[in-house]
Amino acid sequence: MTDTIEIPGYKVGSWTIDPAHSEVSFSVRHMLISKVRGKFEKFDATFVTAPNPLETSVTATAEVASVNTNDENRDGHLRTNDFFDAPTYPQLSFVSTGVRQQGDDFKIDGDLTIKGVTKPVTFDFEFGGFGTDPYGNYKAGFSAKAEIDRNEFGVNWNAALETGGVLVGDKVTITIEVQAVLQP
Repeated sequence: MTDTIEIPGYKVGSWTIDPAHSEVSFSVRHMLISKVRGKFEKFDATFVTAPNPLETSVTATAEVASVNTNDENRDGHLRTNDFFDAPTYPQLSFVSTGVRQQGDDFKIDGDLTIKGVTKPVTFDFEFGGFGTDPYGNYKAGFSAKAEIDRNEFGVNWNAALETGGVLVGDKVTITIEVQAVLQP
């Protein structure tokens, strides 16, 4: 039997992303000395909260062609088969398989699909709270973070550096900031 937890302000229902107050971003080591950050400009998600919060489900997508690292040449390269292969695999997706509490922390387990490869991933979940905006919309806020090895998803292009090492790190941190709206 799954334990039930109590969360003040929690409501059962279907929630959608408020894109003006949400972001899907990533960071990866560049030349092993700094981090490059990017985000997906177009994304969508639906959250279905159940009577037991630990039975909540999430489905999410991001459009690969919307990748933005503030460098048009790099963004164009990321869309090629060297990285995401946007023409063949236009979306990244995540489908939750479970929510669990680990001590005071929450984890969202699920299947992440990048470039046609699906692997299990666990996001660390930080709940921000609930509130009603000035227009009467009931909202929830949260953050989620996971680290993946891009090579496991077939995103393995790299270049050796003359000084040793490689241009692009293997570990990618995915960070999600969400404000979701309860649907009527």
